[in-house]
Amino acid sequence: MNAFEMNLDRCAANYQPLSPIGYLERAATTFPDQLAVVHGSIRLSYRDFWKRCKQLAAALNHQGLGKGDTVSVMLSNTPPMLEAHYGVPMAKAVLHSINTRLDAASIAFQLDHAETKVLIVDREFADVMGKALALAKIKPVVIDYDDTEYPQDAPQPKGAKIGTLDYEAFVSAGDPDFIWLQPDDEWDALSLNYSSGTTGDPKGVVYHHRGAALMCFGNTLNTNMPRHPVYLWTLPMFHCNGWSFPWTIALQAGTHICLRWVRAKPIYEAIATYKVTHLCGAPVVMSILINAKDEERTRFDHTVIFNTAAAPPPETVLTRMSEAGFNVTHIYGLTETYGPSVVNEWHADWDHLSSPERASLKARQGVRSPVLDALSVRDPETMEVVPADGETLGEIMLRGNVVMKGYLKNPKATQEAFKGGWYHTGDLGVMHKDGYVQLKDRSKDIIISGGENISSVEVEEALYKHAAVSLCGVVAKPHEKWGEVPVAFVELKAGATVTEAELLSHVAELLAPFKRPKEIFFMEIPKTSTGKIQKFQLRAFIAQN
Repeated sequence: MNAFEMNLDRCAANYQPLSPIGYLERAATTFPDQLAVVHGSIRLSYRDFWKRCKQLAAALNHQGLGKGDTVSVMLSNTPPMLEAHYGVPMAKAVLHSINTRLDAASIAFQLDHAETKVLIVDREFADVMGKALALAKIKPVVIDYDDTEYPQDAPQPKGAKIGTLDYEAFVSAGDPDFIWLQPDDEWDALSLNYSSGTTGDPKGVVYHHRGAALMCFGNTLNTNMPRHPVYLWTLPMFHCNGWSFPWTIALQAGTHICLRWVRAKPIYEAIATYKVTHLCGAPVVMSILINAKDEERTRFDHTVIFNTAAAPPPETVLTRMSEAGFNVTHIYGLTETYGPSVVNEWHADWDHLSSPERASLKARQGVRSPVLDALSVRDPETMEVVPADGETLGEIMLRGNVVMKGYLKNPKATQEAFKGGWYHTGDLGVMHKDGYVQLKDRSKDIIISGGENISSVEVEEALYKHAAVSLCGVVAKPHEKWGEVPVAFVELKAGATVTEAELLSHVAELLAPFKRPKEIFFMEIPKTSTGKIQKFQLRAFIAQN
């Protein structure tokens, strides 16, 4: 033992478990009067926000919840969802956020798998949740949230109450002086997220306090977030816990602008009214913004940082977003990595390149976030690193503290995901010589036609370059001669028209003959709630037709 290991032990004075919960406590004591939450006419200062979170924690604690107990919530981007991100772990319980677009059977599976003890549900989702509870084996305490700001002109009225408790009454009964319970260990479970279902096989992804605490710093750095940012909730908080932004905003004592539905008009109004600095979303949100009608737009005179993940934005979309006042940052991550753990770090000298060159660079996923230990592209069988030539395909792999604990009750899947000491994303990509990775496809989405690999992303990029295409997805179709051939599904922009022959002629200018779609289906593309294309449904359509 050397001198640096003698009498220099960990103790309460020099070591405490990392947790994002402390960020809210700091914001509330440092900036108590700073606006924390806006929801319609509701305004919460950091003093009030912190008080309500403590009350929620106290009420849950009074219900007997503690370490390892699951609190499930089915909520929109409203104040209770933000309060759950703090109040639940402050009682040492685990937060499980349910995708609000799921069917009853899927919800019932999650409730049973998570062993839910308490369920908080917005009345908007009461009908489907009532059916799910009838199917589920577990019988949790059900708490209704009755949103007083629910719009009168909502697409559907509120459902009937299905619980035995009311959320506001439940919180109000909690002790405002409750001393929140810190995690025993930063490795303790913080939240549970089920993978989005683009593959049709969701798993329960478990986050720990340490990863979320570090992710907040990564988000702050990656998005150039200043003190007191104003964040608009266009990203569902149930998706990867809103990429950890419910906790991140407290780090800089910012303001959460709640948004129940993603619609162009309220987004533009919020940006102009509250001087929104940041928002996040899939490419579908960008499409909503740039295709908004004139009467849906409200002018604003500042630049808004828009963080996007999933498919790389087409050049035309990036250009139109810039013209509309948005600076797009391309990021990459998965449910298993707390959201975005890779960022397209922009270089100032790239600003002087041509528009196509800039778009090509911005379409890359990027380099590791400062809070990710390592990013690599490797052969998944040999684990050898592929050449950094921008051409050789390999699997994108990640390693670090912002990788999940593992899959709940699924040791086999966890071991497979962590094989060789790396998290296997299942995404295929290339490493460029400057160290930037670029996603080419999911491993299951590569189309092998006549022995040649075809990237569905490459074919989709060609289709996106046609002005009429709003959304597209390319999958393989079995072929007697070639084994597989690409076919495309296309969703057109509102009011746009184009024929299959015209689109095929368009891609003929951009793709080698074997890469061109052999058929094009025009339809509304099936998507997850976060805008990701559900290719397993496209494959099912092919199998049935």
